Amino acid sequence: MAQCAQSVQEFVQDSFVPMVGVLCSQEAERVTRKNNLSFTELLRPFCRLMSEGHIRDPNNQVQVVKNLRICINNVVTSLSTPQAALSSAKSRLLNEVVLSCQPQEGAVTNMIIAGNYELNFSATTPWFETYRENFLQSMPPSDHEFLNHYLACLLVVSSTEAVPVEQFLKLSQEQHRIQHSGEYTNPKWFIPNTLKYYVLLHDMSEGDEQRANGVYEDMKQRYGSQGCYLLKINTRTFPAEDDEQIPDPWSQYLNRNNLHSQDVLEDLSPTVNSISAAGEDCHQYTEKDDVSNNVESHPLQLNPGSLPPFTDDVKKDSDNVAGGAGSHGACLTLNDHDHIRQFIQEFTFRGLLPHIEKNIRQLNDQLVSKKGLSRSLFTATKKWFGGGKVPEKSISEPKSTCGLLYPPEAPELQIRKMADLCFLVQHYELAYSCYHTAKKDFLSDQAMLYAAGALEMAAVSAFLQAGAPRPYPAHYMETAIQKYKDECKTMVLAERCALLSAEILKSQGKYSEAATLLIKMTNEDSDLRSALLLEQAAHCFINMRNPMVRKFAFHMILAGHRFSKAGQRRHALRCYCQAMQVYKDRGWSLAEDHINFTIGRQSFTLNQPEGAVLAFRQLLTNDSKQTATQQGAFLREYLYVYKSVMGENESSLPQLPLPCIQSSLTRVYFGHERRLAQGEKQAATHVSLDQEYDQDMAVMWCHLEEELVAAANRGVVPGSFQPTQCCLNSQTDNLRQPLAVVEEPIIVELTFRNPLKVSLALSNLSLLWRFSPAGVSSVKENTTEEVISPLESPFVLNISFNILHVTQKEDVISAEIIPEFHMCSEETKVARLRLLPHRTGQLNIVGVVYNLAAGSVGETASGTEGQHTLDLMVVRGKQDLKVQGPRLNQTKEDKMLVRRGPDQRLDPIITPPMPLLEVFFLQFPTALLCGEIRKAYVEFCNVSGVSLCGLRVVSTHPEFFTFGRHATTTTPTASTSAEIGSAYQTCAATSPSCSASAEVLVPAEDFSQPCGVMDIPVEGSTLQPGQSTQLPLWLRGPDQEGVHEINFLFYYESTDKGNKMSHRVLRHTVFICTSRSLSVQASACRSSGPPLHSLDGGGGGGTLVFIDVENINSSESGVREFHIIQVSSSSQHWRLHKCINPSKDKDCRLTSRERAKLCFRATRCPPHQDATRDVKKFIFADVNLGNERVFSSSTPCGDFFFRGCRTSGSVMSSRTSCSAKSHSCVPAEDRASDITNIVKKCNELDLNIIVIWKAFVVEDNRQLILEGQLHVALQTIGKEASSLVPRQESQEMMLLKFKSEVPPPFVIPPAELSQLVKTHLHYPETYTHPFTQDSLCVVPVTLTLSNCSLAQVDIIIDMRHMDTCTESLEVHSSFCWVGQTQYKLQLNPREVLGLTLQACFLQAGVYNLNTPRIYAKPAEQDAMCETSQQMASPAFIIIINSS
Repeated sequence: MAQCAQSVQEFVQDSFVPMVGVLCSQEAERVTRKNNLSFTELLRPFCRLMSEGHIRDPNNQVQVVKNLRICINNVVTSLSTPQAALSSAKSRLLNEVVLSCQPQEGAVTNMIIAGNYELNFSATTPWFETYRENFLQSMPPSDHEFLNHYLACLLVVSSTEAVPVEQFLKLSQEQHRIQHSGEYTNPKWFIPNTLKYYVLLHDMSEGDEQRANGVYEDMKQRYGSQGCYLLKINTRTFPAEDDEQIPDPWSQYLNRNNLHSQDVLEDLSPTVNSISAAGEDCHQYTEKDDVSNNVESHPLQLNPGSLPPFTDDVKKDSDNVAGGAGSHGACLTLNDHDHIRQFIQEFTFRGLLPHIEKNIRQLNDQLVSKKGLSRSLFTATKKWFGGGKVPEKSISEPKSTCGLLYPPEAPELQIRKMADLCFLVQHYELAYSCYHTAKKDFLSDQAMLYAAGALEMAAVSAFLQAGAPRPYPAHYMETAIQKYKDECKTMVLAERCALLSAEILKSQGKYSEAATLLIKMTNEDSDLRSALLLEQAAHCFINMRNPMVRKFAFHMILAGHRFSKAGQRRHALRCYCQAMQVYKDRGWSLAEDHINFTIGRQSFTLNQPEGAVLAFRQLLTNDSKQTATQQGAFLREYLYVYKSVMGENESSLPQLPLPCIQSSLTRVYFGHERRLAQGEKQAATHVSLDQEYDQDMAVMWCHLEEELVAAANRGVVPGSFQPTQCCLNSQTDNLRQPLAVVEEPIIVELTFRNPLKVSLALSNLSLLWRFSPAGVSSVKENTTEEVISPLESPFVLNISFNILHVTQKEDVISAEIIPEFHMCSEETKVARLRLLPHRTGQLNIVGVVYNLAAGSVGETASGTEGQHTLDLMVVRGKQDLKVQGPRLNQTKEDKMLVRRGPDQRLDPIITPPMPLLEVFFLQFPTALLCGEIRKAYVEFCNVSGVSLCGLRVVSTHPEFFTFGRHATTTTPTASTSAEIGSAYQTCAATSPSCSASAEVLVPAEDFSQPCGVMDIPVEGSTLQPGQSTQLPLWLRGPDQEGVHEINFLFYYESTDKGNKMSHRVLRHTVFICTSRSLSVQASACRSSGPPLHSLDGGGGGGTLVFIDVENINSSESGVREFHIIQVSSSSQHWRLHKCINPSKDKDCRLTSRERAKLCFRATRCPPHQDATRDVKKFIFADVNLGNERVFSSSTPCGDFFFRGCRTSGSVMSSRTSCSAKSHSCVPAEDRASDITNIVKKCNELDLNIIVIWKAFVVEDNRQLILEGQLHVALQTIGKEASSLVPRQESQEMMLLKFKSEVPPPFVIPPAELSQLVKTHLHYPETYTHPFTQDSLCVVPVTLTLSNCSLAQVDIIIDMRHMDTCTESLEVHSSFCWVGQTQYKLQLNPREVLGLTLQACFLQAGVYNLNTPRIYAKPAEQDAMCETSQQMASPAFIIIINSS
């Protein structure tokens, strides 16, 4: 149970106090009415004695009476029979008493932590204490006990009466008649000889004090000084000043008891409680008594009989009685308070307690004499305690449903009466003995009602005994409750017994037993009682040593339900709210729904719309497991409550919980949505909300934009550069405010989710925004011009923002409104809302506003009535858009706490107008052959009102397209012929295929920038507003087959500088499917001919180039055959000289899977044709194999060569420049690598081969001719190169090594050293010599040495034979070199040296002259060994004998 203000002993003592009646004359009542109080109300705050009293028990032992309180009530007569239950008027009074006592704000609360539960509930329950106090005081008197019977009666007369003694006599006679006439069943009197105490009330402001004293002296002579008292009041003759503080002890009683005086006055007719001083006869009393025969009284009600007739003045006076503090006791001073307190003490100590003591002695004597026992109960034997015999009763004695009914003079009742008297004066030991004795007698006589009462009071007496000589007999109480409930059917008494026992058990820590007892007392008879007891049982569960939290919550729910049935809505709401602490977020979804629904309804009924809205909101936001029907009911209740709330407060829009907005999926798009294709025109894809965000693609676009910005800013990316983000989402960088352009739409994509199983109907859906014009500081943002949207909402103007300037919202921001937005059950749906800014400034998108209705409302409604229902169930509200930024994870605090960065995607800055570019593609293919050249057109349109300039483009595949060197603006024409016009610039061939090539020297600067960024050649470099232009665009199919994603990024700027947005970009993505065409394999080797014969007028040696071409196209593509029409070369140092193909075929045609081999001679360029003055120049040599020549150095052939081979060209140039540097100062470690480069350099061949072909394709019964070109870069002599892109093989797994191995020393392989020097023997093929005349034949031989490297080379020539063994030499095949047989030479870079040798033959025959051993090494190499040079081929000479 909850904590109480009183201790258990105080509560039990105050539950049973001596009862004193009051009979007051009308004049005396008038005197007290000056203070807005009746006489009983005047005395009520002073009825507790502040000092101790004493009595003597029958054994003449002194008993101390402490903290005694007496109950003084008006004597109200009634003819009705006492009922087992409270009357309807009393029940209603108790109901309203509980209703008026509510928990106060800021009251003390208990915080209990039980497991993972944290509960906060009220520590006290004052409404229960108030109910309990009023219930115990309103209990009707009963015949089986005497605790509620009057022990004494106060007769009150005013000193202003003409003859006060006569008035005392009349009041005395009236009391006697009420008690002994037998006409009234109520009130009940304790003993026949009731104590009468005479009180003379003197008004100090009116009466004569001397006369009052005289009357009082007469009274003492007549009634004795112990039986009368002179009470002087109303000393104050003037109203109290404002600054004088007079206590008002009556307010706490009157406010508690008189709040329901209206019901009391309606239910209770006035009965005779006073005697008129005008000589009223008995007939008048009887007449008035008859009126009140059917009325039961409440001991705390106002004294109706003491009031004047019911006039308006009286009603006004009655209202004043229930007024606030300061309206009572206005004529009383503090001395008057002391007089009243002294009067109560005198009456109790000198009148009441001696009277009770005397009656205890008399009853003790009577019982002893009737039982024949000793004079004192203290000395009685066990036989007396064992119970007497059943009293002799006649057969006609009355019986009841509870058993035997005793007559008033029965000894058993006398024992009970004596026990009650002892209990009232706190003599609990003697009271327990008497109750125990009476209990046995009643049980023996089967008088269950009497036995239950004796058991109840015996248990209470045992508990209240000082020192607790015996334990509390809880089983007595249980037996008493069972007999009250089941056998006697008196729930009022059973409830009193349960209240007492539960409080006692709680004080002993027996919360479980107390809760069980309280729960047993709940039934359907009284919802209020059941609710209060269930609530106390819940408090018992939570106050246990191990709190039972769920039982607490469950019984709180039961209590709330019973409170609701009893009409106690506030208490019901409080119980449900306390129980919600246990069920919330614990997985008890159905229980949560029930509690929230009840809280919502109760809050709405109690005019607490905020609480109702919050509760109903929980019903709709949680993942409900309710059926669709129940969810529909919840939604209708919610809409109805919101409708009521909006009706009361129309100043602002409410927050709606439905549908749920998934804020993390909110996307914002800046700009117009892309146009679809217009005829043959294909629009640039750019960015749209239909595209999924790809982080890798975003990084790629950012890199491309950085290249464009760097190209526009002289190769430097500004520090303030921020990549353009047209579509923002949760994955993009939203730390900075995005930039939007005026007169360009802003599209916000919101994702709505309907969590319910019923459909929702949204209408008039639009964005809620706030706008601050440009130039307004953020500090003054809330006090300067701000415009709030949308215009259609009648409530938006009252949002807490000031509007100083009357500005039409459509002139600032145009907002799109979606008229209907229907959501099915559990559907997730996307809405795209647009804003069109018309002014520059700061825009904040703060929320979305819409009308919400249940989707099924309009389906069942029809006609005017249905429309009215629909209007009632539609509410207009809003939801705030709150997007969370990324979680911070940098500092330690960020990692330990959940901190999020800013996300400003909904706060764009509106900038001045910017140019807007649209790009369209014409005749753009979707499929190509590998290397195929196709001509398309691109159209650039400036659709804004601002001029644009600086148009550039960059792509992930720069080798895929080119605009050419001299772009034309020729408008494309539709192709109607069977053959597409050639994309190349051609002319008729003038020489046969085997003739020398046509050569053109072209500077590299004439072609596109090698960095990948291409300036678009727009005429005038500017596009005016509304202007458009078309440019040709050449495309080349990628060299690798498959589907290729090719991305373009167009860059442009505004001619007006200084804008926050420095540039804009436009994205375009295409997919090209390529299929295989030709495979080209090329290789080169040095010519074995003499250098002088291979120069052809130029310097340097010759090289043979072999080209293998294979048709690898699949037959499914429809290609009939490929025709190789030309082979071209491009290089800074080499050229294709002529075709030396032995077949002499003019045409080279390849069908499927056929292969051809072409052989060309390549020569080094003359020195005067090399690049000079750091200007790179390339020689294009064309060897045509057909009837026409393609200009390989012009667009598009040369463009694609430079865009495809720019990397290799830069590498070659860098290598060439590196080789010319001196390495004398280079450390030894680096010199090894430099020598290696020198050695490799002599084998390098910077020659790029361009194979141009035509393909004949049959498509739709038409023959089409396709053109293309393939590139092969020959880098090294002897190493084969291919046009096919090699596939990357997956790397094999390597063993994990834990120790690093020392790398082996780098050694140049002999094969590479052998290429340093090229040798050639020049000799006659046949030589005739007469051996008969001269036995020695000497033939001159010239050895030509060519240094192939760019460094000095040391050469050693050894003419001796390789094998010097004599046995192996044959005479017929032997010859020798005569003269100098060993040479040591040094050749400069690219030097050619001829050395004359002499070979001596002994006889005729065929001899191989390739026997000299030649060693070569770089001149700067010291530690490396010389490596022998291998002769190119055998050199045979025929010696003929002429004799």
